[in-house]
Amino acid sequence: MECPIARAADEIGDGWTLLILREAYKGARTFGDFAGKLPIAPTTLTRKLEDLVGRDFFTKRVYQEHPRRERYEPTPKAEDLLPVVIALGAWGNRWLAPNGDLLSVIDATTHATIEVEVVDRKSRRPIRAGSVALEPGPGASAQLRRRVPVPIILGGAKP
Repeated sequence: MECPIARAADEIGDGWTLLILREAYKGARTFGDFAGKLPIAPTTLTRKLEDLVGRDFFTKRVYQEHPRRERYEPTPKAEDLLPVVIALGAWGNRWLAPNGDLLSVIDATTHATIEVEVVDRKSRRPIRAGSVALEPGPGASAQLRRRVPVPIILGGAKP
């Protein structure tokens, strides 16, 4: 499908991917680390980890030969997803935690609370419904260019 949102959703697959990545961001590296932190069947975890290796979210590194044991090291692709996962968590705190944040995001050095917000890298303006639009990019096919001849405003009312 010629849509980056659809492609990203397909690449992530399901909720287990995000939970496995969450644990990797927190330091999990071995099968035992992940199994001990997630309520997931071992066969499902094995399948998901192999899938994430195949999709280049992890690389496997041998840390023990007899018996053979491997670590799952996050790749730059996985690390690039961290801000998205943090933003998703902030959304969850805002809309799904009526008694207050379940986990707060803080600066790792100063321990000051971070107010998570998705912003435009160039202007530093917040991305909000009604303030952004989509138009075909340089990689768009001729068919997509015909389907989207003018920018599509996302969220909010049309001008």
